[in-house]
Amino acid sequence: MATLTFETLTFRLHGTMLNVDLLKGFTTAIPLEDLEQLGEFSLPDTHTIAFPTLKQEKAAQKFSFLLNKHFAHLKTKLTGNLATYIHQNSGIPLIGNVAFGIVYRNSSIIEIKPVTSCNLDCVYCSISEGLSSTKHDFVVEKDYLVQELQKVIAVVNEPVEIHIGVQGEPFLYADIENLFVDLEALPLVHTISIDTNGTFLNKERIDRLAKFTKLQLNLSLDAIDEQIATKMAGTKSYNLNHVLDVIRQASAKMPRRPIVAPVLTQGYNEDEMEKIITFIQSLPRQPILGIQNFLQYKTGRSPAQEIPWKDFYARLQELEQQQQIKLRLGKNDFNIRETTELPKPFQEGDVMTAIIKCPDRFPHSVIAVAKGRTISVPQCEFKKDKKIKVKIVRDKHNIFTGKIVN
Repeated sequence: MATLTFETLTFRLHGTMLNVDLLKGFTTAIPLEDLEQLGEFSLPDTHTIAFPTLKQEKAAQKFSFLLNKHFAHLKTKLTGNLATYIHQNSGIPLIGNVAFGIVYRNSSIIEIKPVTSCNLDCVYCSISEGLSSTKHDFVVEKDYLVQELQKVIAVVNEPVEIHIGVQGEPFLYADIENLFVDLEALPLVHTISIDTNGTFLNKERIDRLAKFTKLQLNLSLDAIDEQIATKMAGTKSYNLNHVLDVIRQASAKMPRRPIVAPVLTQGYNEDEMEKIITFIQSLPRQPILGIQNFLQYKTGRSPAQEIPWKDFYARLQELEQQQQIKLRLGKNDFNIRETTELPKPFQEGDVMTAIIKCPDRFPHSVIAVAKGRTISVPQCEFKKDKKIKVKIVRDKHNIFTGKIVN
């Protein structure tokens, strides 16, 4: 009898289908008739599938093939958007794309991105992520991410901060706390920072997170007025009081003071900054306050005009003087340094053959692979494993964009 158990998968029967959930937030379905071609099966528990007539190795091989086939139809539960699972055997490198994997911009802060998608629909989102998004999603296997990150850290070879700044909400990643465990154990990692809207945190979870001495929570808070906060979050389900409680608890219990990061957006929350400062100053152990300026991006939402930087910093200086609080933060506050450049296997203008592996975030765009990097190729039809000739048109920081050439 063969028994296959998966930590990151859960199984449940639903009519003529076996529903398979990956890391809680992603799902696909296998027709029972496909499974029955392998032989009889049973589900001893939600993480285990058993095949009484198959030997272990044969069952593992056949079921793996079936999973890979139906993972082509993997979807994000939150939005129903199609998603790609990137793992050690996927043939998809973790360097080359800004949406997933590892982004290293030659500084002492290395970004990692294990997941996309968000449970809010913030009006100022720079990548138009959230409940209304129709973009293709990604989720990355934890062990693969850590393994490849260690290779980058070895090249840098000096103390670094790992920043978990995903295109969405990182606590949607079910393996996030296990990821913290692995990152905390890396000797050259001095800080693990993470941007979160706070909605998936609570007292019990903060108690667990408090054991991570390197963890820095960066929490979103755009207003103290409930109506304004809900409007800016873009969904009526946003619970401002819950987020305020999370900030209180995190400030009291986390080894490192959290950062509270409002986005100052004209026409929405200009009058909320003083209220946020008052709330921060009311806490016995004050978080760091880092007010951000709303900026317009090509792929983002544009609910307002940008505030010119000169006016923005003048406003911060005025608030600092009035409220006796530091608001203007710079590189020195975060110990950001220039570090060793990661080698590029190709540069702008190079032409090479690449293999299409999966859709990219936007329609009519694919991710192709060459020389251990991913390349975003717009205006390209998705045909898995098809070879295409690509000219590199962007290579900055090992983030690559190409265009098809004849």
